[in-house]
Amino acid sequence: MKKSTVYLMTLLRVLTGWYFLYEGIVKLMDPGWSARYYLLGSRWIFAGVFHQMAESSVIIGVVDFLNVWGLILIGLSLLTGLFVRWSSLAGFVLLMFYFVAYPPIPGYTFGALMEGSYLWINKTLLQALVLLVFVFLPNQLFFGLDRLIRRWRDEKAHAPVPTVKDEGFAVQRRELLRDLISLPFIGAFAYAFYRKRKWESFEEKFLTNQQPDSRTGATLLSFSTSQLAELEGQMPRARIGDLELSRLIMGGNLIGGWAHARDLIYVSQLVKNYHTDDRIMMTLDLAEKCGVNSIITNPALGRIMNKYWRETGGKMKFVSDCGHRDGFIAGIRQSEEVNAVSMYCQGGLADRLVVDGQLDQIAEGLELIRSYGKQAGIGAHRIETIRGCVEHGIKPDYWVKTFHNLNYWSAQVDKEQRSTVDEGYKDNIYCFKPQETIDYMNQLEEPWIAFKVLAAGAIRPAEGFQAAFDAGADFICVGMYDFQIVEDCNIALNVLKNTNRTRSWKA
Repeated sequence: MKKSTVYLMTLLRVLTGWYFLYEGIVKLMDPGWSARYYLLGSRWIFAGVFHQMAESSVIIGVVDFLNVWGLILIGLSLLTGLFVRWSSLAGFVLLMFYFVAYPPIPGYTFGALMEGSYLWINKTLLQALVLLVFVFLPNQLFFGLDRLIRRWRDEKAHAPVPTVKDEGFAVQRRELLRDLISLPFIGAFAYAFYRKRKWESFEEKFLTNQQPDSRTGATLLSFSTSQLAELEGQMPRARIGDLELSRLIMGGNLIGGWAHARDLIYVSQLVKNYHTDDRIMMTLDLAEKCGVNSIITNPALGRIMNKYWRETGGKMKFVSDCGHRDGFIAGIRQSEEVNAVSMYCQGGLADRLVVDGQLDQIAEGLELIRSYGKQAGIGAHRIETIRGCVEHGIKPDYWVKTFHNLNYWSAQVDKEQRSTVDEGYKDNIYCFKPQETIDYMNQLEEPWIAFKVLAAGAIRPAEGFQAAFDAGADFICVGMYDFQIVEDCNIALNVLKNTNRTRSWKA
């Protein structure tokens, strides 16, 4: 065997050990680390077993101990070349547990940030196969303590009694140095780790005031499922006819890239790029775990909704606003094709149809929706739109009306904007007459879904949620990033316990 091959194999073993050792030490130094949330996020065929392990404080304590010290001991073994075969076998088994918990199969990786995860093959599997190769390779292919010990035993058993200085002494010394080749790497590891911790301590003290992230690599950062520990309860639900919806409904503007960011023209593209298919499905999955069972969005997002249902088995209900460039009827037909559970006339479209005197299109659309056996609604930004529909005898199954106060600094509008659809519109106000909206909606018997309750991010959730439910809304629709879902659910739960409304619940 060429010496260059031995050097390369030794380098591969040492670097693999470096990786494992670092993974173990950072977990050991993080008192808050636990494999619990990683196990809770598993979705594949053994998910039930992993979930039971996570729910047992005794078992999770053992799992955490084995993870931390297993990684450390495997890393030390590979780094020094001592007991390589056994540590490689242990590492292979450990990595295969990681792989089985989160296989890179579409639909089974949601709830975790995956690094190096691709179609069927990921870095965890590749690392496991490298360790499996180490199990079957002879010690002669690695410089290290295993080779040193074996050579010492062989020489001790066969060496003659020396009479003069053995001329092979220089050779033995060179072999010894080769087998101790790991020592410089151990020193380099210690120095690098010290420097990294020193820099993180500086950042923690002067910049972030947060613990540095130590959950990297072999165990995935399952930030979504970890948030569930903070959830204060499941979201209550109510019915519109035969349709059961959570009181808090997800809004689809953010995942679709419609940010309504006022004069920040780049934000919509930023939001759209953030929401990859996997990110959207992970967000929907987290929302469902919090009890949010429905989303209102455009039929253009029907593709991702169907992908979510197909690949994850999720049950999120898709309520379509039927927004379509070819009008309400075209939007209804597209919504039916993508399996929306309910449909309504999108607010901006309904505003325009009423102003243009085309209310017959709204009535025709409601009848088409009902012909599919589904609940039919009418949306509006302007209270005049709802009043116009009522006066023309158009009766939906529910209303979707904007509601928010005007107590935020960017709520500045030309006077004529309050009575027209487009003139002077600055995309900064969505409910021009909040008190009139409260007064008029209180007279209606149909359920009311309030949307834009945060004025597209201008109002804090606690304030916006309280105002909307107090105003008489039966449901609120709110766009949420994945990292906001648990907090928003907790806020909604607290608000629902302390509402002060005069309008009775209609759903």
